[in-house]
Amino acid sequence: MARSQKSEGKSQKAYARAGVDVDLGNQVKSGIQQLVKGTHGPEVLGKIGGFGGLFRPNFKGMKDPVLVSSVDGVGTKLKIAFALDRHDTMGQDLVNHCVDDIAVLGARPLFFLDYIGAEKLEPRVFEQLLKGFAKACKAAGCALIGGETAQMPGMYHPGEYDLAGTLIGVVDRPKMIDGSRIKVGDVVIGLASNGLHTNGYSLARKVLFEQMNLAPDARLEGVTKPLGEELLRVHRNYQPLLASLPEGLVKGLAHITGGGLVDNLPRVLPKNCDALIDTRSWKVPAIFRHIEEGGEVEHAEMYQVFNMGIGMAIVVAEKDREQLLKLTKGRLIGRIVPGTGIVGLSF
Repeated sequence: MARSQKSEGKSQKAYARAGVDVDLGNQVKSGIQQLVKGTHGPEVLGKIGGFGGLFRPNFKGMKDPVLVSSVDGVGTKLKIAFALDRHDTMGQDLVNHCVDDIAVLGARPLFFLDYIGAEKLEPRVFEQLLKGFAKACKAAGCALIGGETAQMPGMYHPGEYDLAGTLIGVVDRPKMIDGSRIKVGDVVIGLASNGLHTNGYSLARKVLFEQMNLAPDARLEGVTKPLGEELLRVHRNYQPLLASLPEGLVKGLAHITGGGLVDNLPRVLPKNCDALIDTRSWKVPAIFRHIEEGGEVEHAEMYQVFNMGIGMAIVVAEKDREQLLKLTKGRLIGRIVPGTGIVGLSF
């Protein structure tokens, strides 16, 4: 936040009067040293705050290491954080989303870089965001190696900001999971999501807050938390679980984000295979039912907008089904059948 008071008897600097307080920015960033250092291992070189982050990877044991990258944002889920003035989960959402995007290839995360663009720099909000980044990076075993914070008055509404992040990971090419081994007769196992994750919030907000005129503290049938808290549930990180599975068991993985099962599972299907998903095979969380009914959304469309309670889909051979179900505590949600690379839903 730009300071309005005078310092040492001198007038506020011109740039600060224009809405960008460089001194405050430096002051706030100076307090993140220990927070960020907590995510660093011996691979991170150099000091925090340099022009570029330095990372010396250890690829020992890999035959053909391949770098894997992911970049994303949090979308309009940020609007919920603004409304509740709670920002600690936003950084976790962003890191975990990116980690899951590379985990589907069998990759592990190495380092993450963040971008925060704000109308004015609010130290309290900045600290919450950085704590979220650091917490998720530490849990994922990756280094928070750098970032950019931009104060841009006139670009954003007062009190608002935007987030983006880039994750770099690595996978040994012979062990890469790309769906090429998927064949007819395989099965699809679904792992539960933790709410909406980071997708579908434009529709969810329109239905819940505009059409249904609900408040963030509203209580809905079957939903254990107040509405605002329910919508801020943290995007789940599946990578540690996936990395613990026996090598070669998984044939394909799909992170169920924007586009739902309908658009994400085809990204790993061979051209001669379809995935037939039985939507009755798991209990859809109540929040999705409220959105569907309150907004009069077509049932099929819900599965192309939201994850509907399934955040990750795993394709394995039929013979490995019981082992995977036991290891992941997932649910059998579908089968691979002859087709053209699309997803069919049975209701």
